[in-house]
Amino acid sequence: MLHDLAETRRVLETQGIDVVRLIFTDLLGITRSKDLLVSQLERSAAHGPAFCQGTWVTTTRGGVLDAGTGSFGDGLPDMVASLDTDTIRPIPWLPGVAYAIADIDNPDGSRSDVAPRAVLRSVLDEYDKLGLVPVCGPELEFYFAQRGKDGWERILNKTGRVYTTGAHVDPDGHYLHLLRMLDQLNIGAFAGNHEFCPSQYEINLWHSEAMDAADRTFLFKTAIKDVTAMRGILGTFLGKPWSDEGGSGFHLHFSVTDAEGVNLMHDGDGALSGMARQMIAGVIEHADAIAAFTNPTVNAYKRLGPDTLAPYRSNWGYDNRSTMIRIPPERGQGTRLELRIGDGSANPYVVIAVVLAAALDGIRRELTPPPAAEGWAYEDEARPVLPMSLKEALDALQANPALRHLLTGDFIDVFTTLKRDEVARYEAEVEDPTTRDVTQWELDEYLEDY
Repeated sequence: MLHDLAETRRVLETQGIDVVRLIFTDLLGITRSKDLLVSQLERSAAHGPAFCQGTWVTTTRGGVLDAGTGSFGDGLPDMVASLDTDTIRPIPWLPGVAYAIADIDNPDGSRSDVAPRAVLRSVLDEYDKLGLVPVCGPELEFYFAQRGKDGWERILNKTGRVYTTGAHVDPDGHYLHLLRMLDQLNIGAFAGNHEFCPSQYEINLWHSEAMDAADRTFLFKTAIKDVTAMRGILGTFLGKPWSDEGGSGFHLHFSVTDAEGVNLMHDGDGALSGMARQMIAGVIEHADAIAAFTNPTVNAYKRLGPDTLAPYRSNWGYDNRSTMIRIPPERGQGTRLELRIGDGSANPYVVIAVVLAAALDGIRRELTPPPAAEGWAYEDEARPVLPMSLKEALDALQANPALRHLLTGDFIDVFTTLKRDEVARYEAEVEDPTTRDVTQWELDEYLEDY
């Protein structure tokens, strides 16, 4: 370990890097970090650095909850960060600084049951036992906002500019600068454009094995928050920041291969394989509980609903954007499933972990999916409506023993405590908690962090 760190220090010094920004995500999806001086790397990263486990139970408003593992009842013990040298990337907009992602372990060196990256790693271990390699392709939308006299407001308000680029949708060059910075960060960004809603953008990332895809998505979201802040604007992945416009999704394309990289999602004749259908069935069966993780804020449910191009029912269909799971038309090595329920605020490690856990349950139990939906699936009453509130989704999660087993009970308990607190504060402070309009409470709670 010390030898590896010494070599890492030497490599970084030759690149002109004197600070490593060690980052990890909390349960909420917020980036937490510590800057390490490269000159001191062998000492600072050999057995740490340590963070307080109270990080897991800290709300967006700075409250610290008593949620069992690692919180007040345990005396707020340490957790230890281990620098993953494979994730080091120089930050192009901060000369001399590099990102590095941390694994978070318990003080005795055992794997954390709460850290999102560790939870995903545990799910991937189960796939490895079956000789399967999950592959994921993230697809996220986000908004640009600027300070106005009444708070944050959209930079653009002209509608009808989906799939466009250039000065008429990027007059200050924020998007183009961001695209170039992401390219230099080397996280697999390859294209982008203005999206359907004014001041909404999408930058595409290549697919890869699940942990790498989660890491790159985490870096993507972290970078966008950082670059936009340095330019005096806000990049936000909040699912529904404006009542008068659509929301930002986190769509996840996913498949499995064998150890040689051969796609196992098709039968060779253009039809979905039995394994692909089992994975669909697993995600469908656990859809209500999955929603708590893929749509983890009060705000997220204001994006969902009929005729929104966001899911409304727990269904699936072939190349159908009105379903929860869409089967894109590519076959062969490109055969995959696309989960469309995800909200931009969701934690990428958690989204990938829970979706793969549900799909794994489908494989193990050899589940059969319902018939594929056809046409405008919002109107197909053969399938139930998804949870339409965070409270409803949390109830479904707590009633789901399969996911509790696959994702660890400690993780679910801490996550649920955080989210029940959000619901309670929202209901106590908002005059009409059932409103479909975006409230000031949501903007204060979420907008700048997500």
